[in-house]
Amino acid sequence: MNEPTRENPPEEKSGFFQSLKQGLSKTRNSLTGGIDNLIHGKAQLGPELVDEVEEALLLADVGVPTTQRIIDELNRQIEEARIRDREGMLDHLRQMMIRLLETHQKEWDDSAHSPFVVLVVGVNGSGKTTTIGKLAQRWHNEGKKVMLTAGDTFRAAAVEQLQMWADRIGIACVRHNSGADPSAVAFDGVQAAVARKMDIVIVDTAGRLQTNLNLMEELKKVKRVIGKVLPDAPHETLLVLDATIGQNSISQARQFHEALKIDGLVMTKLDGTSRGGVLINISQELNLPVRFIGIGEKAEDLQEFKAELFVRALFED
Repeated sequence: MNEPTRENPPEEKSGFFQSLKQGLSKTRNSLTGGIDNLIHGKAQLGPELVDEVEEALLLADVGVPTTQRIIDELNRQIEEARIRDREGMLDHLRQMMIRLLETHQKEWDDSAHSPFVVLVVGVNGSGKTTTIGKLAQRWHNEGKKVMLTAGDTFRAAAVEQLQMWADRIGIACVRHNSGADPSAVAFDGVQAAVARKMDIVIVDTAGRLQTNLNLMEELKKVKRVIGKVLPDAPHETLLVLDATIGQNSISQARQFHEALKIDGLVMTKLDGTSRGGVLINISQELNLPVRFIGIGEKAEDLQEFKAELFVRALFED
C-alpha cells in the first residue's frame, strides 16, 4: 500500500479536507472572486494586480494590518524578481498565509495533566455551549473520560443544554441550581473530576456582553477558584468566537485576552460567513493559536485547526 504523501494526506482520504472545503465555501468564494484575477484577469503582474489581491483579502475580513503585511511582502518579492508570473504570485500568497497562521500554532496536549482542565469563555450566541458539547463528544470518542461543568448559571437554558449533551454522550455533568455562584460550580466540578480520576473536565462560563466589567471580574474569580483545586489549572482557557460578526470579534478577543490570558481560539460558524479571513487577523493581532474551527452543525464539524489545510481549502475548487 502506498504511503500517504504531502499531496494526498490521510485527512483528504478520509473526507476531512472535502468537508473543510465545503464549510469554507462562502469565504473561498469571497476571497477567490478577486484572487481569480491572478490567473484569468487582464491585469499584468504589478501594482494593479496587487491592488486586486488587497481588495480580495479585505473583503474576506483578513483585516488591514495583516493585509498590509501580505501586500508589502508581495511587492517586495515582485521587486526582487522572486515572483515572475501570476502563478508564482498565487503560490507565494498561499505560502504566506500558511506561514502567518503556523507562527502561533502550538500542539494540543491534554495528556500533560490529569484531569486536564479546559475553561471555555465567550459571549452569548457565539456557540460556546455547543462547542463544549462537541469537544466532549470528540474526546469521549477518543476514549478519554470526560466531565462537564455547567458554570453558566445565569442562563437556565445553558445548563439544560449542557446536561442534554452530557446525557447524549453518556458522561457526567456537574450543575447547581439556576443563579448559583459560578465559582462554586467550577470548584465542585474540578474537585469531582479529581475524585473520579477524569482525563478532561470542561468548564462552561457565563457570556454576557464582553464590555460588562462585572462579567470579566466574575470570570477571573472562576479561574482563581479552579486554581485552588489544582494549582496549575485551568490548563487551557479557550475563547469561542463567532466568525459571522467579522471584525467585531477582534474587540471581543482583545478584551477577553486582557482579562484572562487566553490560551487558544475556537472559531465557530465559519460555514455561515464569507468573512472567515478574520481568523487570520485575530491570530496575528493577539499572537494566539487557533485550536478548533466550526464548519457545520454536526459534532464532527468541529475540527482541529490545521493551517495548511485551512489555506488550501480557501484556494482550491
